[in-house]
Amino acid sequence: MIILQTSGGAALQPLILVAMFAVVYFFMIRPQQRKAKEQDLFMDELAKGDEVVTSGGMVGKISKIEGSIITLSLDGKTTARFTKGAISKEMTDALKAANEKS
Repeated sequence: MIILQTSGGAALQPLILVAMFAVVYFFMIRPQQRKAKEQDLFMDELAKGDEVVTSGGMVGKISKIEGSIITLSLDGKTTARFTKGAISKEMTDALKAANEKS
């Protein structure tokens, strides 16, 4: 008579899978969702006169907002049009912090 014994490791496999999913969710997915929500809120609060930085690194002051198109005054009479998505929250916050320091 052959008696088969199962090891306790088989019961832990689903637990390990759930734990791995939880780690990925809390350390990767959730922070990205929070960051996207903050960026959306930042873009909704943009107003004429705000000094911002584009994702390409151009610094300018908002002179006009037309829907999703923002016109930046770069230097005197020089203006450029950008989509709202091109305005970077992180770089704009870094610019404000640098201006407050000096």
